[in-house]
Amino acid sequence: MPEEPSIGVLLFIPYRAMEERVFAALDAAGHEITRAQMKLLQRIDEDGSRLSALAESAQVTKQTAGYLVDQLERTGYVERAPDPTDARARLVRLTERARALHPVARRAEAETEAEWLAHLGKRRMDQLRDALTRLREITDPYLERP
Repeated sequence: MPEEPSIGVLLFIPYRAMEERVFAALDAAGHEITRAQMKLLQRIDEDGSRLSALAESAQVTKQTAGYLVDQLERTGYVERAPDPTDARARLVRLTERARALHPVARRAEAETEAEWLAHLGKRRMDQLRDALTRLREITDPYLERP
C-alpha cells in the first residue's frame, strides 16, 4: 500500500497548482518573469528595499539577489535609487511595470480560490484558511507580531 503524502507535500501540491495558474496568467498578459525573479520581486517594500534585506527574506545569497535584481532592472520591473536614510546605500524599487503584475496575479489567485471554494464548500474553505493562518503564527519568521 502506498504511503500517504506528508502534510508538506499536501500543502505544496495546491500551492504549485495556484502558482502555475498565476504564471500562466502573467505570461498571457505579456509578462515574462521567472519564479526566482518573482520570489525577490514579492519581497520589495512599497518604499523600496535594500539588496541585503531582499536576499535575507528570499533566503538567497546577496550575489544571487544582485543577479536577479540586475535581470529585473534590465526588463523594467525594478529600478535602483539612492536610499534617503543612508547616502552610501541604494534601494531597489518597483516600477509601474512591476505594479502591473499585481492585479493579474490577484485575479488568477481569486479564480483558483473560487474553484477550491466550489470544490470544498464554504465551511471547509473557512477551516482551511483558519488552520493555515494559525500555522503561520508559528512558521512565518517575517510575520509582524504585536
